Amino acid sequence: MKLVSYLLKGKDRLGLLYNDRIFDMEMFIEGISSMKLFLDNWNLHYPKAIEGLEKIKQGKISQEHSFALTDANLMAPVPCPTSCRDGYAFRQHVAAARRNRKVPMIPEFDQYPIFYFTNHNSVMGPGDIPCMPDHFHKLDFELEVAVVLCRKGRNIKAEEADQYIGGLMIMNDMSARTLQMEEMLLNLGPAKGKDFATVIGPWLVTLDELKEYEVAAKKDHVGKNWNLRMQCRVNGDLLSDGNVADMDWTFAEIIERVSYGVDVYPGDVIGSGTVGTGCLLELNGTAKLENPDYQERWLKDGDVVEMEITGLGTLVNTIRAEKTNHSILAKKKI
Repeated sequence: MKLVSYLLKGKDRLGLLYNDRIFDMEMFIEGISSMKLFLDNWNLHYPKAIEGLEKIKQGKISQEHSFALTDANLMAPVPCPTSCRDGYAFRQHVAAARRNRKVPMIPEFDQYPIFYFTNHNSVMGPGDIPCMPDHFHKLDFELEVAVVLCRKGRNIKAEEADQYIGGLMIMNDMSARTLQMEEMLLNLGPAKGKDFATVIGPWLVTLDELKEYEVAAKKDHVGKNWNLRMQCRVNGDLLSDGNVADMDWTFAEIIERVSYGVDVYPGDVIGSGTVGTGCLLELNGTAKLENPDYQERWLKDGDVVEMEITGLGTLVNTIRAEKTNHSILAKKKI
């Protein structure tokens, strides 16, 4: 099942997507008009939505009661997450990034999954990504997959954690690398280098629709994984190519760590971290190792970023420069 959030008369609405047609969720569940309301009582609403989908497939609900996907003003599938965390699950990306910096692979990566909090109020969906002048100092995409939690929990064991996943969606963890690299010298992790935009979409795909893609977790790991090809194109050029199945740490294992000693809630979004080859920072570093004269490539105003993951759709965004010269980089003390 594919769930979409769309904007109608200034309010976010929840729809069920089938054959490029959107059926408003209130056709099937009275009073459930938004993703938040749906997630807050998932165990009750999910079976009703599946029942509605079956009626659509059987022709019991006419397409007259739907509208074309192309006519929708799509939002992030989870427009207002209760929180947004991002993991570090792909060993290939971590190893390549460290190799490019000429430092050894960190052994702690294989000991436990980690994550950081990003700005849940800057989550957006398909469309324009507004960027300030300082963001264009090494502006980068990051190709990821994300889950949304559909149940409240605490101290969730990895063996049970897949039950808390509502579905998967594409994530683009936008990064302003100059801001990020300056901040991380102070050992507090990324902040202004990350918090201006985290993109998810174009829809949420529930796990029932992904059963055919399920594969075993890697050796000595626990939880579901999926054979889903991940690609990113910028202005039509294929730059990144990986697979969700390359995740070393599973979402189940990340959820176990996330929920240790704290409550997690329906609507919490968790990203996988960047897939191998999934960002310009890694690609530029690898290219410069092979050719020191390589000219680095970064995102610029007007660039179109297309992320495609098997079964999850294509997330399309355009980079837009905000009309201002305001700079926090210029305010650094000397």
